[in-house]
Amino acid sequence: MCEIYSGTEVELFALKSKSVRIDGVVTSIRLEAVFWKVIEDISNESDISVAEFLTRIYNEVIEKRGEVGNFTSLLRVACTTYLNGGQRLSLG
Repeated sequence: MCEIYSGTEVELFALKSKSVRIDGVVTSIRLEAVFWKVIEDISNESDISVAEFLTRIYNEVIEKRGEVGNFTSLLRVACTTYLNGGQRLSLG
C-alpha cells in the first residue's frame, strides 16, 4: 500500500512559492505543487482566477471567524475537502 505514496512523483510534493494578490495586497504563498494544481482546478471549475479564488476564501474565513490563522493550512484542507467531493472532513 505504501508504494502508492512512496512512488508519488517528486514534482507533486515539491514546494512552490507564488506571489499572489489577495484583496489588493501582494503576498507569497508556499504550497506543494499538487495543491497548486487543485487550486487551479477549483478556480477553473468556478470560472474565476486563482487570485480571485484565494481572495474569496480568505474573505469568507475573515467574515466567519474574524481571522484566518494559518492560510496555507486552510488551503490544504480546502483542497482535500474539494477532492473529497465537497464533504467536510471531521476529526471526531
